[in-house]
This record gives sequence, C-alpha cells and structure tokens, in this order.
Amino acid sequence: MSVELTGGLLRTWQQRNRDATIPHVIAELRKAGNLENLRRLADPSVGPYRGRYPFLDTDLYKTLEGLAYEVARDDAPAGAREFFDEVVVLLEQAQAGDGYLNSYFQDPDQPKQPWSDLGWGHELYNLGHLIQAAVAANRQLDDDRLLTVARRFADLVVHRYGERGEEAIDGHPEVEMALVELYRETGDQDYLTQARLFVDRRGQGKLKHTIFPGEYFQDHVPFRELPSVIGHAVRMAYLAAGATDVYLETGDTTLLTALERLWDDMVATKLYLTGGLGSRHSDEAIGDRYELPSERAYAETCAAIATMQWAWRMFAATGKASYLDVYETVLYNAYAVGLSADGTAFFYDNPLQRRPDHAQRSGAEDGGELLRRAWFGCPCCPPNIVRWMSELQDHVAVARDDILYVGVYADARITAGDLAISVSTNYPWDGEITLTVENAPAEERTIALRIPAWATEATLVRPGAEDEAPASADDGWVAVRRTFVPGDVVRLTLPMAPRAHGSHPYLDATRGAIAVTRGPLVYCVEQQDVDAPVDDLLLKPGAVSTAIARQRDDHLVLELTAGVAPVPPAELYPVITEASSESAVQEVPATFVPYFLWGNRQALAMRVWLRTEREG
Repeated sequence: MSVELTGGLLRTWQQRNRDATIPHVIAELRKAGNLENLRRLADPSVGPYRGRYPFLDTDLYKTLEGLAYEVARDDAPAGAREFFDEVVVLLEQAQAGDGYLNSYFQDPDQPKQPWSDLGWGHELYNLGHLIQAAVAANRQLDDDRLLTVARRFADLVVHRYGERGEEAIDGHPEVEMALVELYRETGDQDYLTQARLFVDRRGQGKLKHTIFPGEYFQDHVPFRELPSVIGHAVRMAYLAAGATDVYLETGDTTLLTALERLWDDMVATKLYLTGGLGSRHSDEAIGDRYELPSERAYAETCAAIATMQWAWRMFAATGKASYLDVYETVLYNAYAVGLSADGTAFFYDNPLQRRPDHAQRSGAEDGGELLRRAWFGCPCCPPNIVRWMSELQDHVAVARDDILYVGVYADARITAGDLAISVSTNYPWDGEITLTVENAPAEERTIALRIPAWATEATLVRPGAEDEAPASADDGWVAVRRTFVPGDVVRLTLPMAPRAHGSHPYLDATRGAIAVTRGPLVYCVEQQDVDAPVDDLLLKPGAVSTAIARQRDDHLVLELTAGVAPVPPAELYPVITEASSESAVQEVPATFVPYFLWGNRQALAMRVWLRTEREG
C-alpha cells in the first residue's frame, strides 16, 4: 500500500524538513567533520578524527535514511542527491576488507581496537542505523549500493556473534530491529536469527558493565523478566521495538506477553503527559514509577522517536488502537517540540516547565542559546528528526486482509490494492475528517477509523446517510463495511473541547495541579502570554472547559482566565496551621499555546502544569 501526505500540518512539517532542516543538517555534518572522519581512513593527511564519540557515523546514516525518501520525491531538497551519493561512495571506500565499518575504531590513531568495548563502542548500534539507511535506499531509490555495504557488515556480525560465534551483545540496542528489517528485505534467515539472539542474550551476563550498572543497559535480568521499563530511555525503547519485531516474525508469545506488560506499566506510571520518556538527566534514564518532575524532565527527542517506533510495532502486533493513541500523543508533543518553528534548531531534552532563572542549555552543553540549539556535541537528535519527518506517511494507515485501518489523521491519499481513498481534514486543529473513495473493488471492504480515547462523543456519517450517528468504537476502532463505489464519503467528527487533566496522587511533582489539552495536543503557558508571573497562576477546571480556541498564525491558541495566587510567604518551608486550597486574589487572561511551539521566542518561564484553584 502507499500513503502520500497532501496537505495539513504533517505535510507542512515535511516541507519544512525538506526546505530548512535537511539543508541545515547537511551543513552541520560537513562542519562537524563527519565526512572527513571517513576520508581520513584513506588519507590521514585530512587531519585527526573529529568528535569525541564512536557513534558519529550514525548521524550520517540517519540523514541518509531520510534523504532516501526525499530524493525519491519530485521536490527533493537542493543538493540532497549529491550529498547522498558523496557519503555512499565514502562508505564504500572506507569499509574494511572483512566488512567492518566504523570511522572511529578504524582510525589508526585511536587506542581502542574494533570489538574491544561492546559496552560503550556502539559498533552494532552503528550497524543498525546503516542497515536502516540501506533498506530505505533500496526500497525508495532502487539503489542497492548501501545495502551491499550493510550486508557485508551484517554478515561479519553473524559470523562473529551468531549461533556458532561469541555470545555477546551491544551496550546500545538498535541493531535488533534493523536486522529484522534486513531479513524482511533480503529473506536471509540468518539476520532474523541474529536479532533473536541479541534479544535473548540480554540479561544473561554477556556484557561487561562500566560506569553504569546493568539496569542502565536493560542487562540485569533477561528481557522477558524485566519488571518495568528501566535504564537509559532510548536504549529501552529501541530494545523493546526490536523485540516486537522479533515477535512479529517468529510468533514467540513469551515476547509479546513481556512487551504488553512493559508497555502497560510504562503508560500507567512512567510516561509524561506529552508522551516524553525519561525523567533523569544523570544517565538519560527512565526513573522510578511516578517519578516525573516537570522542570527536570529529560524526555530526550530520540526517546520520543524510539517510543513511536515501539508503539507502531505494538499496533502491528495486536491491532489495538490504544498504541496509536500514545503514538499520536508523542508525535504532536514530545517529538514535535524537539524542532524549532523554523526547522533549524533543536531541543535535546524536553522539560514541561521552565523556571524564570533557568540557565542550563539543552543537552547540558555550555554557552550558546538558552533554548534550542543549532547542533550538539552529541548530535543524535537532529538527524533522527530528519529521518522520522521524512517517514511520517508510513505511519498513517495499514492494510490487513480486506481491512484498511486509518490510524493517524492527515490530508492524504491512501491506496491499498484496488481501494483508494483521499482524506481531507484540518486535524489536529479541527476534528472534522472526511474520507472520499476514489477507487474501489466490486467486493466488500472495511475502512476502520481510530477513535482516540479522548474523543468520547465521536460521531460518524456513513455513505448514503445524511445524519450523524454515534461512532461506537470496538477496541478503539469504528468500522464501515460495504461494497464501496467511487464518490462514497465517510465523515468522522471528533469533539475538540479543551480538557483539564489532573495526575495520579503518587505523582508528587504535579499533585494538585492541572494541565490543559485539546484533541491530541498538550498546551502550555509562556510568560509572554500572561500579565502575571507564570509560577503564580492558579487554574480552575471550569476555566479550562470554557476556554476559547482562536487562530494565531498557523495554529490555534486557547484563551482562558486564570487566577493569580496571593503573594507567597518568604519562608521556604512555612508552618501550616490550617489546611486550605489556594484562592486567587485576582484574575488575568492567559493564552495557552501548543506545547510543541514553546521556546520559539525569548527564553522566559513556561509551564504545562499549573496549581489548582478551588472552584466556587
């Protein structure tokens, strides 16, 4: 099947990716020396290895993966094809005779040898991103040059770490899902077997731990025995996504049982309202259950992408719409916030609050911009944004048997065999979604539409009907089955009333606070949009329910009335003589903006969660 984004927010994002983000990332990669790191393997006079990390090749691979999609389109970014070809040639030239490829470990001036530090070397992580770029190039461009390079490296890994090789794993999961995708592309069973081995070996004492304990690497117990998502957030979500891929190809139900348990626990206790994953800066890690501080949320942009990858695979494994609910939350909030409105600056970490005197830079780097940055010393997030933005259309709909599942709403043209539909909507700003059948077979087909959990009063107009009817959802889907004819129209309406959210009582950081959402979007208030200190604002649930959505530029803001708390006591820990809720001494108008758009103006205070004012 095929999906083409034809308009709306997601299409706008892709256009920004092509026009601004990709040229910016290519320029930064050149400036950072990623290409020279490959060139110097043949010509040491180029200069020393540039950068401090052994995984910088992956920034090229992620960019190539996105470019494979963009070059295949009619409106490819200027210079994209040339950059793609230049890097592919450098990789072909740099690859060792046995298939090994890593500009850091192949560098003759590096003290470490290949395969000498699997805990921190990221060599298989590098391979994973190389494979994903290679598969994308083969599918989108019918260009197998990268695939040849990737298979040579993968074959080396199978020989070295396969069933008859050393029982080892990489400290950073990622290669698992890539190997499954390589199996799907080539049919070579060895790649699927290797992915399964890497999942099964984790937690078996096969990895030497340094700096951090086994929990950081999800390596303290076997994967199926993990009590909860734990450790480095990106590693955890990539591992889970890879394990889901292994389940999808092997049918190993013990994996699915573990994956469902881990997912449910994560959503119930460890995921931010924005879909962000990871609450600790110290080791980029997932914290304890209900450990979700707003101002210190790490919620790395790469973790958002990894969570979406896991969510999409869990949907593929189960068909449950609830996984796409989380996917969508992450997409419009924890992921989208990682990129500036102009497409050329990035957040590495994504807090839900900024205090007025906060001075730490994104990515914990010194100097430079207080908010988003043009690049990072560890620039894993920008190229990751590039590739995911290029692939948004791949995560809109799925065809299975005679059912077309439309799970993410956007202006799009969807073709599934002999059934073709167009989708017209202003989602996520508006909940009106119109599907028009352009081509249809002579037999019955089903179009299944996702009803998000927040859309409690959705309505549907079926072909030939004039009146709306409640869209009764079965496990999150409403199905329209009939023998469609061209011109048939299905109209779905998802109510978009603003909602006030509280938090679980164990979540200490936001106890007694309210957050505002509308549709799939989380909203926040920036100091620029209210004439009182953001930290003094009080909010009533009733004020949220009566908020007014208004157009500002190309997005909707929410206008409401907030209270202003009395002047706080001077003491940090005053004595409380009588328990009472705070009541406002005055009210002020406040404008809430979509969370993904915060931080595009002056670096001032921001909050997603506001203290509660007692109603009445």
